[in-house]
Amino acid sequence: MAIKKKKTVKKKVITSERALKTIDAAITDLTEMVSLTAQAVIEKSTEKKRLLTSAKRLAKKRATLARKIKTAAGKFKKEATAANKKIVALLKKEHASLKKELLKLTARKSQSAKELAALKLSSKRASAYKKAISASDKVLNKPKKKRRVAKKKVAGSKTSSR
Repeated sequence: MAIKKKKTVKKKVITSERALKTIDAAITDLTEMVSLTAQAVIEKSTEKKRLLTSAKRLAKKRATLARKIKTAAGKFKKEATAANKKIVALLKKEHASLKKELLKLTARKSQSAKELAALKLSSKRASAYKKAISASDKVLNKPKKKRRVAKKKVAGSKTSSR
């Protein structure tokens, strides 16, 4: 039986230039990500506000339609005419379509809220990482302090002024 030889794979050794380039690219990407997430949070917040106002408007409209249906149904009970029946049917149909629209809006609103929460979290993480990297860069890029060289006193080298 023949013994199989294992192939030895050389691991690549990274150069200092390549390492610095990679680090700089990562810092640039992180900086860009911070600004992009901040912009996305702003856009999603405005969308959420818009959805909230639309939901409030539709809820108010739905409540007024419910009151109209109630009064129209009361009129229909008192006087069962074709006109009153038509009004009640029309109001109920409008109420049903409004209810469907409100359900769709509620679903979009909850989805938007989830997305906004996730964006805020990622924005918070990205900005925290950026702050930490900036702080460590400041520490690493401090200029070296120049040490004062102390003048050595040489014994017996007193000068006399005679």
